Amino acid sequence: MAPSVAGRPLESLATVSIGGILAFVVFVGALFAFVIESVLSQYVQTTLNYRQSFFLFYVVHSAFALIFPLHLLYLVVTTGRSAGSYIRGLSIAISKHLAPEKKYVGAALGFPLAEFLRLTLALTAGISIPSVLWFIAMSLSPLTDVTAIANTTAFWSYLISVKLFNLKWQAKRLLAVLCATLGTMAVIYGGAKAAKPVHENGATIPTLTDLPSKPSAPLIGDICVLFAAFAGGLYQVLYKIYAALPTDSENALEHAYDRIPDEDIDLHSEIEDSQSRLLPSSHTDDDTVYPPPFGLHPNLITSVLGFFTFAILWIPLVVLHWTGVEPFRLPPDGVTWLVVSGVSLCGVLYNGGVMVLLGIWGPIIVSVGNLLTIVLVLIIDVLFGAGLHVLTMWSLIGAGSIVLAFGVLSYDMFDNDT
Repeated sequence: MAPSVAGRPLESLATVSIGGILAFVVFVGALFAFVIESVLSQYVQTTLNYRQSFFLFYVVHSAFALIFPLHLLYLVVTTGRSAGSYIRGLSIAISKHLAPEKKYVGAALGFPLAEFLRLTLALTAGISIPSVLWFIAMSLSPLTDVTAIANTTAFWSYLISVKLFNLKWQAKRLLAVLCATLGTMAVIYGGAKAAKPVHENGATIPTLTDLPSKPSAPLIGDICVLFAAFAGGLYQVLYKIYAALPTDSENALEHAYDRIPDEDIDLHSEIEDSQSRLLPSSHTDDDTVYPPPFGLHPNLITSVLGFFTFAILWIPLVVLHWTGVEPFRLPPDGVTWLVVSGVSLCGVLYNGGVMVLLGIWGPIIVSVGNLLTIVLVLIIDVLFGAGLHVLTMWSLIGAGSIVLAFGVLSYDMFDNDT
């Protein structure tokens, strides 16, 4: 018998969807957020000398808790529906996904709270480990090294996907992933070896990745980010298997949210009592929005991860301070606070976007698409930094390889989706 999750064959979980214009808007927003987060993270730890890697991680990931309430508020304001109608729809969707074999005949067999807590706690650990390593690496290694190695996530995602989804090796996809990974190396290291452009007065023209402070331990930082890349690839695949709803891809194509169909009303009434501990009793007669609107479920997961980070992961802060590994200190001035806030905002936008896209596009396309941040940095350098001086033969070849690889995978997705 073929292995399955929640009654769905693993091969079917690898299916992706285009997701419509909303998915591409989320994708572009996540790209910009990642670039800004990377630059600000290294700026605050090197230039501002605020080397509090774990505290930065704690603040950024705790901020994840805000995304679901903000999304829910937006839906309530723009649609006129109650918050309870959306939460009930989420409860039904999560119940069907995590406990499809249960009969919803009472509170004891209602919302699968234990399964949901196990899943979200595991996801918290899965996203926290590579993120902590990334923040540590940002303070130890050059931004070029961190960016290049971190983006090998695409390669690891493909290898892990083939294994866990029981897929056949596809030469086209493998070559696309390798092409994108090698293209990343070409852009970063080919550009890094190029002569720095200078003004007519002899001063060096700074680029986006130039920082005045030298990294302190590049080898340790590179090892940290390599492990983070593998762990990140594994997390993305496991999220697609165990956390993403089967309706995530379908909802990306829908802009209207309808009341739950008549044939599902019995299910709604059966589990209503079990949901009463989660919803105010005054909302029991409201319409139920099912399936949940685009992005609402992954944003719920993201917010729960943020809550668990805030509630649990302050403990390592105390341990690190007590042992002297990372003595705790708050940002010393307003500028540092402002930059930390910017890192947090970009982290919320990027990680929230990735969680949405993982359910629609899957880990391979998302991780390869993330490589376009390299091309974006190059374009920003040309427009706002050193200008055309930053371009080299290798950077052009590498950028072209990344775009080509993403185009191949996107066309493959489009071809399978139509």
